[in-house]
Amino acid sequence: MSTQSIYRYLFVLTISLLFVCCSASVFAQADTVAMDTTTLAKIKKKDSAGHQLCIGIDVFHPVINQFLTGRRANELEFDYYLHNEFYAAMECGWGGSDVNYPDLIYSTKNTFIRLGFNKTILPRDNPKDWDMMFFGLRVGVADIKRTRTTFNVTDSLWGNTIDTSIAPSHPFVAVWAELTAGMRVAVIKNIFAGWNIRGKFMMNGKSLSDPTPLYIAGYGRGDKNTAFDFNVYISYAIRWNRKSLGKIDEEPGLPATTKPEMAPGNAKEKNGPPGSK
Repeated sequence: MSTQSIYRYLFVLTISLLFVCCSASVFAQADTVAMDTTTLAKIKKKDSAGHQLCIGIDVFHPVINQFLTGRRANELEFDYYLHNEFYAAMECGWGGSDVNYPDLIYSTKNTFIRLGFNKTILPRDNPKDWDMMFFGLRVGVADIKRTRTTFNVTDSLWGNTIDTSIAPSHPFVAVWAELTAGMRVAVIKNIFAGWNIRGKFMMNGKSLSDPTPLYIAGYGRGDKNTAFDFNVYISYAIRWNRKSLGKIDEEPGLPATTKPEMAPGNAKEKNGPPGSK
């Protein structure tokens, strides 16, 4: 056999051994992953916190309405516990603004809705613990109606009105996104108090013009592309189907646990001495 043939056979043998070793390593890793997955499936905790629907009212804006003239806002909130500390959230409300300047007069009113979710930052210790610190995302939409607008041009010398024009009423739709964070704690049974802080970003600010709404309930200043807001909520929680948290899943196919058999001595005591009825 020539030297070239020997080298060729050695090369083929080396490649074959490397292929076999790599295949064995891959199969071993696959078996390990399968075993780990099975183990995790056995010890996975059930999300047994149950169901909760929370209904709340904002008490911050009605107070602010008494101090800031020309604007008004009222809000309600709803959230429902989904799974793994995620809550579906909805907020809605109504309000408006009044502009009554010497050279400009108009009013707006609007309703709004915000949809999104909240995610609890701190995990619960037990299913009865519904206090939460959270962050969330929202998308808000407002339907705005503006009354007819009166423009007055005033004489700079004499101070009297020299020209008046009227723009017809006009509807608007405002769309924005929100980042929110806050906390909520139980005050008494099923009654919660909490607060939210919000950063808002207008998505279609260019369409709100001629003139821009002074204030949009649910958002803020209509002439600003960013806004910050604050809410204080008092909420009532409705709960059902609550179970214990942290129950370990049993492996499918295993027989149910049976009661231990009684000791022979206990059986005799129960049945009485031999020969008795």
